Amino acid sequence: MTSTEKDRVVIFDTTLRDGEQSPGATMTHDEKLEIAELLDDMGVDIIEAGFPIASEGDFRAVSEIAQRSKNAVICGLARAQLPDIDRCWEAVRNAAKPRIHTFIGTSPLHRAIPNLTQDEMAERIEQTVTHARNLCDNVQWSPMDATRTEWDYLCRVVEIAIKAGASTINIPDTVGYTAPVESADLIRRLIETVPGADEVVFATHCHNDLGMATANALAAVQGGARQIECTINGLGERAGNTALEEVVMALKVRGDIMPYTTSIDTKKIMHISRRVATVSGFPVQFNKAIVGKNAFAHESGIHQDGMLKNAETFEIMRPEDVGIAGTSLPLGKHSGRAALRAKLRELGVEVGDNQLKDIFVRFKDLADRKKEVFDDDILALVTATTEGDDALQLVNLKVVCGTGGPAEATLEMEIHGEDMSAVSEGDGPVDATFKAIRMLHPNKARLQLYQVNAVTEGTDAQATVSVRLEEDGMIATGQSADTDTVVASAKAYIHALNRLIVRRGKTGKDVKEISYRDVT
Repeated sequence: MTSTEKDRVVIFDTTLRDGEQSPGATMTHDEKLEIAELLDDMGVDIIEAGFPIASEGDFRAVSEIAQRSKNAVICGLARAQLPDIDRCWEAVRNAAKPRIHTFIGTSPLHRAIPNLTQDEMAERIEQTVTHARNLCDNVQWSPMDATRTEWDYLCRVVEIAIKAGASTINIPDTVGYTAPVESADLIRRLIETVPGADEVVFATHCHNDLGMATANALAAVQGGARQIECTINGLGERAGNTALEEVVMALKVRGDIMPYTTSIDTKKIMHISRRVATVSGFPVQFNKAIVGKNAFAHESGIHQDGMLKNAETFEIMRPEDVGIAGTSLPLGKHSGRAALRAKLRELGVEVGDNQLKDIFVRFKDLADRKKEVFDDDILALVTATTEGDDALQLVNLKVVCGTGGPAEATLEMEIHGEDMSAVSEGDGPVDATFKAIRMLHPNKARLQLYQVNAVTEGTDAQATVSVRLEEDGMIATGQSADTDTVVASAKAYIHALNRLIVRRGKTGKDVKEISYRDVT
């Protein structure tokens, strides 16, 4: 490596692959394309666009992302099986810079799954990496559950993969088991021990089961890794993955002890964080580092006094560095489209004329109901679901609640173009509303998640509601915002039902058809 390469850390984003494996986080085809474009635009070096053999939907998404990508390497995941690798190559081959990422579980627990001996697994690694290298110049190989693999065997298989043509060796902490001191030491020892290790890039892929994913990733960099695998908002199955925003800003802020650079435009972090939260249906926790609602909020009197005198007393980053507007320009019912467009641009959001027209209509409606419309309210309008041509659409909802009896919901919906209505009682307004929806659109969907977050403060604040439904193995999320929590709940529930309808109509093609949980 040159001196510059030694100082640069490659950012490998797997939001569209590992992040989408979070139960309920499945994205639509168009949403995947949008997120991929945002990742490419913000400077991500490598985008792991999906698992092409998992489903026809994944294959189509990876293929189109590969064709549309402008700057990033587009990577697909493949198990250590020749059909997987062939399918992966077919999906990424039209990218300007394609990569095949193949993996196999090497720890004793994972070797037992395919029931392979150490020698049999070593032979398969050599065969599959060689096959991938014959198809593509850029091959990444991962020993899944590397941190629980015997040291001697890990060295052996890493050497085999390097000799077979892998140019990147990724060392996954698949179950979030390791600790920072071990993470750094493991990478360092592999580089020092394995023949040919100085000719390849070592990568780190950490899970957050013990809350140490970011620390482990940064420790691995100090040990010699020069690629970090991560996701937006730390999205990922179980407790999630290393968060892109955390490692990127840690390297930027603490360059004094970690003198490494990335290609990420950090001012675009907040926008993509919000979009991923919306399309995945996974809201960001308020106290989440970098992108949480409270990350730059100060309530303590001492803190506020210090901030007024010198922002550096309690902020180690500027909000503007991650794309948060430093000031809030209030908008109201007298504001025009030009002011709204200017506000959106200030918040890092560019919209077309048609989208602006739709947002403006909903902005005016909101301004009539709220005294002040804050920045977060505007962003909620941008990310709110629009019904469009959905099969199910909310027309009107009226709920009556009493102190001593059940709530009653009177619901009007348009279903496949036909106006229908129902009245239902329930244990509270939301329960009554959901029962009324099920009366008009009978379904077997099970409610897995119902979550309400206030967008801003005050009794007139918008509520963002997230709903996750499961039906026959298919999972869909819905999200909506409104000053009326019950209305937002109805819209979110209907949104999720519409997504289930779309997936059923595609005969399950957008649903994972093979099991690939806990991969890398």
